[in-house]
Amino acid sequence: MQQVNPLTTLSICAAWIIAALIILDARFLIFTIVLFAAVLLILRRTSPLTLLLLMIPFALFGFGFVTTNLLFRQETDFATMVSAEAAVSSEALSAGLTLALRAIACGMVSVFFALTTDPGAFLRALMAHARLPARFGYPLVGAMQLVPQILREAQQIRMARAMHRGGKVRRLPSPAEAVSLVVPLMAFAIRRAGRMAIAMEARGFVAAQQRTIINVPGFSHHDAIAAAAGLASLVLAIIVL
Repeated sequence: MQQVNPLTTLSICAAWIIAALIILDARFLIFTIVLFAAVLLILRRTSPLTLLLLMIPFALFGFGFVTTNLLFRQETDFATMVSAEAAVSSEALSAGLTLALRAIACGMVSVFFALTTDPGAFLRALMAHARLPARFGYPLVGAMQLVPQILREAQQIRMARAMHRGGKVRRLPSPAEAVSLVVPLMAFAIRRAGRMAIAMEARGFVAAQQRTIINVPGFSHHDAIAAAAGLASLVLAIIVL
């Protein structure tokens, strides 16, 4: 997937998400989850534990649909109609499970896009092919670079404090330690944001003019193959399931 343009991957994932939002069929949703999970596990060699951890928020969100339908019976009319044909006897439970599968399916597709797409290449493709203004694109690139820098800064602060007290760095910070890291990390982030703003102003990002972009992802036959495979599997799943 690294040879595929990020915009092609985005189009494929968007098509599957739209289909999952429209088609409230448990078989189609389960097929979507299994298909994208298999691609990540087999082709990208993603760790199963990593994939499970990334899916926890979507699973919890889906579990909320189940509990809401069981406790308050706030299922949608279409979900209730679909649940009437399901094997589960309770319409509330069946509708909740269907909505939960939809949340997990959309989450799996989103995780697939996040794990197979380089954020920098995605933004460069948006600026070059989708005409995203540079004054919006480059701050987003800087923000993405800021996140790992903040994590490294937090680790350095924790190591310095551990060396000062003569102890070891805990694998996970305690609640008190996490709170104590807020102020220095905010100061670090503000300082980095100020430097980025000065650098962008010095390069004239306020002016509206055409700019050159390096390392722009192009389109090739890999995009045609990926798009054909993704859309063909979607159409086949809709027809068969």
